[in-house]
Amino acid sequence: MDDEEIKYFVRVRNTDLDGTKAVHIALTGIKGIGPHTARTITALANVDPRAVLGKLDDESVERISSAVETYTESVPDWMVNRQKDVYTGEVRHLLGTDLTMMNDDDVNRMRKMRSYRGIRHETGQKVRGQRTKSTGRTGTTVGVKRKKD
Repeated sequence: MDDEEIKYFVRVRNTDLDGTKAVHIALTGIKGIGPHTARTITALANVDPRAVLGKLDDESVERISSAVETYTESVPDWMVNRQKDVYTGEVRHLLGTDLTMMNDDDVNRMRKMRSYRGIRHETGQKVRGQRTKSTGRTGTTVGVKRKKD
């Protein structure tokens, strides 16, 4: 294929991916797919991870798309991003808007049950045990004002 035949946008899982990048880098454009997951998906689809995504033929893109869809069934439980769903108890790998919605639902559930993490989310403070005395300050700056000469 020539450079003129490159597809600049490749649609996978309702997301436009950059066709000028390598496959394993372009796949990280889907929310919920990181570098390790992208490498695994290229291996499952039997596609060269360093190949340019826009130069792949339609059959390879279709294999990548189906590998993204069947990722949960193809990998062990520890490789998915939602190992035990709170409501159903099943193993799932969430992508795109599903991931965003589920994250918001989890935060709202923590707020409703008034858990420590939920209260920290509510008040806009650090949630994961970071220090707050000297870092993460937001809002108006408080400091010492110098006297005018």
